Amino acid sequence: MQESEFKITDRGRFWKIAGAGAAFQAGSAAVDSATVVASLVFQLTGSAFAVGAASAILRLGWLLPQLVVGFLAECSTRRMPFYVFGAYGRAICAGLIALLLWTGTGLSPVMLATGFLILWTLYAFVSGVVAVPYNDIVGRSIPSGARSRMLAWRFFGGGILALGVAVFVRQVLETTQSMFQGYALIFALASVLMLLSSTLFVSAGEPIIAAQEPSERRKGLVADFFRNGWVILQGDARFRLFLFSQWLGGATLMALPFYVVAASTYGIGAADVGLLLGAQTVGSLFSNAFWGRLGDRAGKLRLLQTVGVLRLFPPIGVLLLLFFADTGVLVGFVLLFIVIGALMSGMTIGYLGYLMEISPDDRRPAYSAYFNALASPAALLPLLGAALIEYISINAVFVATVVAAAWQLALLNRISRIQGG
Repeated sequence: MQESEFKITDRGRFWKIAGAGAAFQAGSAAVDSATVVASLVFQLTGSAFAVGAASAILRLGWLLPQLVVGFLAECSTRRMPFYVFGAYGRAICAGLIALLLWTGTGLSPVMLATGFLILWTLYAFVSGVVAVPYNDIVGRSIPSGARSRMLAWRFFGGGILALGVAVFVRQVLETTQSMFQGYALIFALASVLMLLSSTLFVSAGEPIIAAQEPSERRKGLVADFFRNGWVILQGDARFRLFLFSQWLGGATLMALPFYVVAASTYGIGAADVGLLLGAQTVGSLFSNAFWGRLGDRAGKLRLLQTVGVLRLFPPIGVLLLLFFADTGVLVGFVLLFIVIGALMSGMTIGYLGYLMEISPDDRRPAYSAYFNALASPAALLPLLGAALIEYISINAVFVATVVAAAWQLALLNRISRIQGG
């Protein structure tokens, strides 16, 4: 599809998809695992392992269902029904968590934490159904030269909305008589925003897949589908190295939920979570134009390399704060979360864009499923981070993150040499 043709015929779809992403971005900010959920779980349990488990559950739930969904989606001529199930399903799960937190104030912290983690697990795995159909529909709807801009607009709009969410989070946690009912209101807001996101995306529609005879792979058994994933892993060097880089990226993210834990050692409490979330949102918001322009002009791999350099700054920064800061710690953590916000935005834009780039048009659901399923073991790394904290020190998890970030950057540079970029 030519970009000029895209601008004339599919501008409405572009903005609906971007708007849906923005609404989801704001909703996911309200239940951000690095701030809101990390703080909630730590308030409930006081355990670094529980905080790490909540983060691991979210990543694992997002990745694991994609292999099954990828097979089913590739056998179907329509991918929107899969999206509908996952997108509306996660909104309902967020609403159920809100109901639990609002009505469960009489429960013991252990019971409330257990109920939350069960519903959080359901939320994570239902959310995982969305990724494959989303990547495929967006890949067929938006040409490569406009995808980074669409994702940048998504994050920009989502950032604007998430600033309001951050103000809301701070306000309800400061003023609500029951802290857990405050968290309930936050999850209720997330549910509403996710319902809006789902409706906008569904209204954009799905490009028609040209009628054709089913290919041999679509006639094949599930075992054939899995076997073909191994063939791709062996034969596609870019796919393989990008997968390895994602494992290392997961190692850099294992520290993410523990920045809030580190902040709590300096007396930065639950009410300040809204401030940190706002700082993270500002970083995401003001970096989006840069990431979008860089991805579309210099390429998705160059974007990933730039993000790779940025990954080094948060763990080094928090180590400096932990070792040397006596005053102004809150300001230091606010600055750190601004960098984290820019990092997370660039990472998502780069990851989605590059995965679409290396996936053949007729195999995008399968490639997305293979890649995310193979990347899923990295989702367990926050538990390793928790172990480092429990058995060594909180500093150890940030040192390990610096090493992983440097290694990932070296691997991305190797991919660049293979591409000749």
